[in-house]
Amino acid sequence: MSLVDEPLTTYESACSGVTADTQAAIRDVLNRIGDKWSLLVIATLGERTLRFGEVQAHVPGISQRMLTLTLRQLERDGLVRREVFAEVPPRVEYALTPRGATLITPASALAEWAIGHYPGILASRAEYDARG
Repeated sequence: MSLVDEPLTTYESACSGVTADTQAAIRDVLNRIGDKWSLLVIATLGERTLRFGEVQAHVPGISQRMLTLTLRQLERDGLVRREVFAEVPPRVEYALTPRGATLITPASALAEWAIGHYPGILASRAEYDARG
């Protein structure tokens, strides 16, 4: 069962008068961009148009299969554009769409927040874990 299919909690249902459909839409989009690889791929493509191997080189630890799946999902959602050039061998380039480019600012803000708060988060985890 995906997060989108899970029943809404009482809190979620009462939240700011947001409808269940709106909450489902929010969860659906956050599931896509909040996965392990999507924001890293989006940030990488935010710099410039890249070929597959270049994207993979800029996202340490991602397998060829996961990069393929991630790029396909982002393309399906209209966040990434895939362009195939009729050359031998074929050249394929990936770039952010205008919609995908709108994620750069909020993603950067989230990354900055994570970096700035990471030491405190680590300290909180250690404190919590020490309590047993």
